[in-house]
Amino acid sequence: MDEETVERVRAAVRAIPPGETASYGEIAERCGLRSARLVGRILAEDGHDLPWHRVLRADGTCAPHLAAEQSARLRAEGVLMVDGRLPRAPRPVDRNPRRRRAHAGRDSPSIADR
Repeated sequence: MDEETVERVRAAVRAIPPGETASYGEIAERCGLRSARLVGRILAEDGHDLPWHRVLRADGTCAPHLAAEQSARLRAEGVLMVDGRLPRAPRPVDRNPRRRRAHAGRDSPSIADR
């Protein structure tokens, strides 16, 4: 992975305001990346000085190995988890089959998964 990609991810994570969250997939999309896992890898390797705790899994849960610390940091910012998960507003159903296929395999659930 190149330095430009790392810096785009770092800037996107840095831009998440206190009290708000984003998913790994949302950060990947903002940075023009195809892989949410790459965002996770960048944060694991080079995210210690970033608000990494504001980045959650697509289902609104914390990374299992960091869940206690991540949820405590979020709670300190006023973000409350319910049963270990961030309550999210339901997303509108995308009825366009082309976009559904384009998003298949990404970290957000496809229409068939809903």
